[in-house]
Amino acid sequence: MQLVSLVPSITELLYTLGLEQEVTGITKFCIHPQTWFRTKTRIGGTKTLDMAKITALQPDLIIANKEENIKEQVEALQDRFPVLVTDVNNYTEAISMIRTVGTATLRTANAAALISAIEKAFAALRIPAQKTAAYLIWKDPWMTVGGDTFISDMMQRAGFKNLYAPRRRYPVVNLPELQALAPEYLLLASEPYPFKEKHRVALQRLFPGAKILLADGTLFSWYGSRMLEAPAYFLALQKTEP
Repeated sequence: MQLVSLVPSITELLYTLGLEQEVTGITKFCIHPQTWFRTKTRIGGTKTLDMAKITALQPDLIIANKEENIKEQVEALQDRFPVLVTDVNNYTEAISMIRTVGTATLRTANAAALISAIEKAFAALRIPAQKTAAYLIWKDPWMTVGGDTFISDMMQRAGFKNLYAPRRRYPVVNLPELQALAPEYLLLASEPYPFKEKHRVALQRLFPGAKILLADGTLFSWYGSRMLEAPAYFLALQKTEP
């Protein structure tokens, strides 16, 4: 079986499932594992797929994602190859996706073992009372996450009450609006926008009463095998001093 992954987090999942030989193509954003990033054929970006490169690989299965990939590009691939389109908006759907991918790639037992480990890690997670928070993913314009996203679900499990939970997907916000909400925490994601210390310092002046932290975006947004690392990270994040 020859596989092409169009999603960074799923590429890492395929690696965890032991599909070293089967995976032939990945995107330029599939940076984990580094060995694959250096050796596998790169078939463009998640939203700028190189159709010619994918066709040349003649995959038996392409794995895409409803949110991360462009609908028209995925549909064009579906005309020529089998495509598994995943759709993950919360923890439960992430677990289901791992099981589905395991079945589709003939790694059912590996997927079951991974799911068991993830479930045990989250079951053991003990977080103190939730703190109000906003999770910023972009600036110019400032953008956050709504309550119907995987990130929002992870925020809740990490001990943060998403102030934008009533909103959908990835709303644009203005800073005066956010200041009025008086968040106890601001989480600045490392991706897709690469927030740095300079951004934290600048925002701290505007939100003197908030604890502002730089957050590893992969541990809030990468559904798949990286979920194994999330519970320990969430505990450590609560103890982080800015």
